[in-house]
Amino acid sequence: MLFDLRSRGRRRTVQGVYLGLAILMGGGLVLFGVGAGNGFGGILDAFTGQGSNNSKPVVSQAETSALRQTQLRPNDPAAWASLVQARDSVAKQEFNSQTGTITANGKKKLAQEAAAWQHYLTLTKHPDATTSLLAARAYGILGDYRNEASAWEAATLANPTDPKSYECLAASAYAAKQNRKGDLAAAKAQSLLPKAQRAAIKTQIQQAKRNPQIAQQC
Repeated sequence: MLFDLRSRGRRRTVQGVYLGLAILMGGGLVLFGVGAGNGFGGILDAFTGQGSNNSKPVVSQAETSALRQTQLRPNDPAAWASLVQARDSVAKQEFNSQTGTITANGKKKLAQEAAAWQHYLTLTKHPDATTSLLAARAYGILGDYRNEASAWEAATLANPTDPKSYECLAASAYAAKQNRKGDLAAAKAQSLLPKAQRAAIKTQIQQAKRNPQIAQQC
C-alpha cells in the first residue's frame, strides 16, 4: 500500500505527494483571493466584478476585443462601430430599468461610447443605422441633445423610411433648441405614417417640444 511507510522509497513518495498538495492548496487560496489579507478580490474577481471593490464595471470581453481591433486597424470604420456597440452593451449592465437611472460607471462608459462614435464619424461618410441609433440613445441618457439630434439625423440618412428615427430626431432637436430641424423631422415622421396614426404622433411630438426629457426616452 502507498501509506505503508516501512520502506524508505515509499516514505519519499508520500512526502512528495503531500508537498504537491500543499503547493496546489496555496496557489488555490491566492487565485480565489482567500486568506491573502491584502483587500483584493483575487484574479477571478477581475472577470466577475464581485470583489471587495465594486466601483468598476464588469470587464467586457467584447469591448476588449473591439478595442484591440481599433488598435490593429485604426482606420477601419467597422472596428470603431464594433467598439461603439460593445461599450453600449457594457453601459446597459449599469442601467436600472426599475428606477430609470444609470450608475456613474454607466455614464462613464456612455461617454467612452460617444468618443468612439465621434472617431467613427471621422472615418465614414455613411454611418450605419444601428451604430447611429446606439450613439443617439447614449447621448440622450447623457442629456447631450445636440449630439443626440446629430446621431438621429445619421440614423435617418441610413434608414430614410423609418418614422421612429424622424420622431426621435424631432424630439432631440427640440430639446437642443433646434426648432427648425425639429419641425422638418416632425413633418417627415408624419408623412411616413398611415393617416390614422398621424394625429397621435403629432400630439406626442408637441409634447416633446415642451418637455426636453422626452428625448431621453427614444
